Amino acid sequence: MFTVSSQATHYSAMVPWGWALQAAGHEVRVLCTPDQTAAVGRTGLLPVPVLDGMKVITRLRLQAYEEAAHGDWPYPWLPPHPLTGETLEDLADFDVAAFRKEVAPVLAERAARSFDAAVAHARAWRPDLILHDPASLEGLLASRVTGVPAALCLWGPVGTHEPEHMRIVPADHSGSFPRHGQGDFSLDMIERVLDPCPPSLDVPVPAERVRFSFVPFNGTTPVPPWALEPPAPGRPRVCVTWSTALTATTGPNSYLLPSVLRALDGLDCEVIVTATAADVAALGPVPDGVRVVEHVPLLTVLPGCAAVVHHGGSGSAMTAFWAGVPQLIATFASEQAATARRVAAAGAGRHLRGHEAGPGALRAAVQDLVTDPAYRENTARLREEMRAQPTPARLVDILEKAHDARSPNLFSSWRESTPSFGNAL
Repeated sequence: MFTVSSQATHYSAMVPWGWALQAAGHEVRVLCTPDQTAAVGRTGLLPVPVLDGMKVITRLRLQAYEEAAHGDWPYPWLPPHPLTGETLEDLADFDVAAFRKEVAPVLAERAARSFDAAVAHARAWRPDLILHDPASLEGLLASRVTGVPAALCLWGPVGTHEPEHMRIVPADHSGSFPRHGQGDFSLDMIERVLDPCPPSLDVPVPAERVRFSFVPFNGTTPVPPWALEPPAPGRPRVCVTWSTALTATTGPNSYLLPSVLRALDGLDCEVIVTATAADVAALGPVPDGVRVVEHVPLLTVLPGCAAVVHHGGSGSAMTAFWAGVPQLIATFASEQAATARRVAAAGAGRHLRGHEAGPGALRAAVQDLVTDPAYRENTARLREEMRAQPTPARLVDILEKAHDARSPNLFSSWRESTPSFGNAL
């Protein structure tokens, strides 16, 4: 049983686990919100649309507002209104007292129904394993109530125990954990984590960790013929990819695509831009030699690229590692900045804070990535680290053997059954 948040890109990191389990003959059910039914179904897995609760975009806007209120917001503009997404002129434009009195109880009630639905489904169906993404605590609660082993599936190089203002694991504002007899929720309740990151990134995970080899899933858009063609000799290919929800989460100042294209104009490189339909439509005229497309899967484009420019999303960063492509990351949110800092610290890319990413800085950073071989060498090292880990399919086989042996702790047996992987587990 999977539980996933309302953000489709969060679920993408779990799709290969669903494929591996299903291909091995297991029934996989994905508990999701109703608006994620189609997205889950397109991956070939079975959606169960029973979850509810606060939308991830609302939670991220509230988190950004709290950052600004506590002085942790690093940008020269204010974050958007948490509920409407409109630009704030003053922090007082969001009525915190009214939100706590009128809106928060409704959101808590919806979250409580979501937790109850997950627990009820787990009790009725009795899965052998529960996997959940960091933003979907329903799976964790269902595990604790039923005794079914569970693991949190990281989506990228940000861990479970980050500083408060950049945490990816939400709080239980609904009081569902104590209501189901589990006491107040704490991060220490997360006992097992599946981690796809290269080990040397040192992502903070104090729980029992199982490392695995990242398998990219970037959607089901058809592969265009040009994506199979190698770049012209002596003319590096640079991919520019942008978020599916960044502007809605952090405001219009995070729409950096026009500035990126101005920065790359005149460089002797082939530029490919892939973004949402709305972001593509807002671009207007683009420089000659720039190819603009909607939602082309990164796994089909990046292997031929010399560099990729993106906003710090985990899917983009992890697919770049998988393809061995150096990254320029311009960030507008704390989680994405954490990813970018770790990429840069590993020597696999450059990090610019979004408000400092003018055309000159962007151009210099891209030139650096495509001319300095150290970035590609460091990225190749990280790619090999990642690929040295066991795949989800291999780990499913090990988990089956542990389960068949009726181990009292499936995950301990999983680790003990894989001595040949060394640092992988």
